[in-house]
Amino acid sequence: MQLLTTKHAAQRAWDFMTGWFLDPIVTGDYPFNMKAIVRDRLPTFTKEQEEMVKGSFDFIGINYYTSRYAKALKISANDVPTSYETDQYIETLTEKNGVPIGEQAGGFDLIYVYPAGLGEVLLHLKVAYNNPKIYITENGYPGKRNDSIAIEEALQDYVRIEFLQDHLSNIKMALSEGVNIKGYFIWSLLDCMEMGSAYTIRFGLNYVDYNDDYKRYPKKSVTWLKNFITGNTGS
Repeated sequence: MQLLTTKHAAQRAWDFMTGWFLDPIVTGDYPFNMKAIVRDRLPTFTKEQEEMVKGSFDFIGINYYTSRYAKALKISANDVPTSYETDQYIETLTEKNGVPIGEQAGGFDLIYVYPAGLGEVLLHLKVAYNNPKIYITENGYPGKRNDSIAIEEALQDYVRIEFLQDHLSNIKMALSEGVNIKGYFIWSLLDCMEMGSAYTIRFGLNYVDYNDDYKRYPKKSVTWLKNFITGNTGS
């Protein structure tokens, strides 16, 4: 998830949500914002530990679906943060001046479609972490499960095709800026049980008929993806 707002608030949000994990394996230490706010409650690395974790990765994997605005909250000397959430002093928002950051996905209320966020994440990783090797390990669109719709109609997933096209365009932009992207994986191959949502949403390129022995049918996006990969301009 990408966060958009003023530079300072965005950096603080990044440090607590992503830098917490990335900074140690790239630099050997936690982000400055975390150390400044959490202070003595944040564990420290010994020199031996720093040397062990620094550079201890082969690539960075990104699961990207949505974005949020981030609003910085005022830090008071009288505050006593007690958790990961309150330490951040950040409020995440889905809209700005009453305008949503993107169109809400049909099957999952938490996903607002904002393809540019993926491009911004990729560019930030290049600058902040010395252009590491990157794989986009998950990216996809959730459709709402509705078994009353005929399978033939459900296979026409044009909204998913548009979602993938827009995100791939931002990946292409990042590649043109020199970001070291090595691979892109769509979530998912077929409709399946989703963490926290079970079988209520459909992410798949292939439709699964849960009411008929889990038979599988390729959606329109399968044909589109095949043509995209092979360079075939046909339908």
